[in-house]
Amino acid sequence: MDNKNIKLSKSEITKYTSYLSTDLIRNVVFFSGGIILFITGCVIYGIILNMREIPLSQAVREKGFASLDEANILIDRLAYKLILYNDTVFIKSYKANFGRNNNVPKCKDGDLATPVGEYKICDIDTASRYHKFFKIDYPNLSDAREALRKGVINQDVFDKLKFDFDYNVSPDSSTYLGGNVGIQGIGRLNFVFKYLPLNYNWTDGSVAISNEDMDELYSVVKKGTKVVIK
Repeated sequence: MDNKNIKLSKSEITKYTSYLSTDLIRNVVFFSGGIILFITGCVIYGIILNMREIPLSQAVREKGFASLDEANILIDRLAYKLILYNDTVFIKSYKANFGRNNNVPKCKDGDLATPVGEYKICDIDTASRYHKFFKIDYPNLSDAREALRKGVINQDVFDKLKFDFDYNVSPDSSTYLGGNVGIQGIGRLNFVFKYLPLNYNWTDGSVAISNEDMDELYSVVKKGTKVVIK
């Protein structure tokens, strides 16, 4: 039989279209429902994990301190952790996420990477769009020296960055090396992201922890607090 001569009646076309539409709608509903159940399960699991966390005040007391006079921070990009110490004594760790390009250390503006090295908090912003923001002194003198050695900045830029470093001025973020990175909260999407048990790097280079965790750190950090990122 010549296929060209096969014709479907209007009722048959309606029937097949109905079957197709029903199957499509069913598949979309099942797929969407599966995604919703997965996300809901992740959030519930994250809530359970967060319920096990003790507040910073309790962690401090359990370590035998009345207060943290020598607070410093270690950030481990591979472990997705921000770890708070008092001098060399471990106090508490926090879940952290990083720049979208977390495979390399930050070395230039717009690379979406998190810096690696020894820094200090040089500014504290309590009105940030990400709840709170602790700016670190990237690029520091070590970053500037390496950039000068590689020829990506000139002597004048190096001298300006060195001046900022020597006089504890927030470093210029308009150079090739970029800047304006640090430790930040999540902001308005805090409820969703803080409970996700998965690691998701989403920032432009800063270290992100939950808004509540930023509030805890805000009670113990200050300008000059040491921050080591590895």
